[in-house]
Amino acid sequence: MRGASDMKIRKRREPNMLEGPLFSNIVSYTIPIILTGFLQLLFNAADLVVVGQFCGDISVAAVGNTGAITALIVNLFIGLSVGTGVCVAQALGSNDTEGVHRAIHTAIPTALVGSVFITFIGIFFSEKFLMMMDTPESVLPLSAKYMKIYFAGTVFMLIYNFCASILRAAGDTKSPLIYLVISGVINVVLNVIFVTVFHMNVAGVALATTISQGVSAVLVVIALMRRDDACKLFPSLIRFYKKPFMQMIRIGLPAGIQSSLFSISNVIIQSSVNSFGDVLMSGNAAANNIEGFIFVILNAFHQTALNFIGQNVGAKQYKRVKKICYTCLASVFSVSLVVGGIILLLGKPLLSIYIPDAPEAIQWGLVRMSYMCIPYCLCGLMDTSTGALRGMGVSVAPMIISILGVCGIRIVWIYTIFQIPQYHTPQCLYLSYAISWAVTFMVQFAAFTAVYRKRVKESAKSLNVT
Repeated sequence: MRGASDMKIRKRREPNMLEGPLFSNIVSYTIPIILTGFLQLLFNAADLVVVGQFCGDISVAAVGNTGAITALIVNLFIGLSVGTGVCVAQALGSNDTEGVHRAIHTAIPTALVGSVFITFIGIFFSEKFLMMMDTPESVLPLSAKYMKIYFAGTVFMLIYNFCASILRAAGDTKSPLIYLVISGVINVVLNVIFVTVFHMNVAGVALATTISQGVSAVLVVIALMRRDDACKLFPSLIRFYKKPFMQMIRIGLPAGIQSSLFSISNVIIQSSVNSFGDVLMSGNAAANNIEGFIFVILNAFHQTALNFIGQNVGAKQYKRVKKICYTCLASVFSVSLVVGGIILLLGKPLLSIYIPDAPEAIQWGLVRMSYMCIPYCLCGLMDTSTGALRGMGVSVAPMIISILGVCGIRIVWIYTIFQIPQYHTPQCLYLSYAISWAVTFMVQFAAFTAVYRKRVKESAKSLNVT
């Protein structure tokens, strides 16, 4: 393996997931992920803010309208990066240096192949997808232009996500944060230049996003090449290795399918939102972007649970696995509840940043936020329990539970209750989120408990046999 076999399995400066105080290690690991998510949202919000300030609320609606459909296409392969993280974490926990090496060098070509597929689908079918969502004629041309440029840069997005998953599985959550700061500043500067100087409207913010993602992809690859432990990347050894690739598929594909199907339900919801006109679309897009600051918190604890549990499952430290799950669940519930409350209180001034001259759109944004901000803590519980299951190497069960619980409930809700005339309102539409999160969490947590007990029994049996 050209010297990789005798490398240190981890860097000492990174949080130790296998021993030491659990809460402080979880906090020190999670905070950089939360900050990374916040910064990413701030830089993404810059797209909406710049077009809102200089191009108008129609441009805000055009950019916001693309979120559900881009997520639908991209998330299938982003899910494979989840499989990469679990694969690396479990290999690190079991001191399998060869397994770490093979997983890392399989991740890069997987990202490259996935990006070719996504780029083709995105560029050639964007307009058709938008028409299927009943996108208004006033918004359609701008949305289509934004999506085509966005999809042209997905190779950078996938490479960054796969490599960042590897770094986080190894305990390094600070490097992705630093690289995001650099690329995000570039994104904001280019946003302003392309929109105000070159008058490129939504095409300018899409191009700025693509360029900045290219910067972050280059930086994260260099970081892996410069490591001095088992996670070091050797470009000459990049290839598909069967065992880690199949493990990535086994864990990551269900995660990707789940995310994509989530996006289908969101596409259906976005289509329903579109039916109320471009004013509500603008308010909905701005509110959705602001709510993202709550989502990054729960997503951070999802990643923490996944990687901490992944390493401890590899080391067969099952008592610690249970403590990790409970600590992450309590933390995500508390933090997301507090942040959701603060955002709700500051709703009007925050929405005014995105859509300054549209009071009716702001009012609709406040309606959405009143139904979403506080219940987001339920989504945090759901996502963290899903991460705990995946960290244990179980991916099909949480996929099925989430598809039935989230997608199923929302779709049934839209085609039954929402169709009743007196309930055909945005408020009724938004209510489906909280209900689907609560039901799905209860079933996910029950599944985690069952899998945990099974693993403990299997571990005890193997010790007795030995």
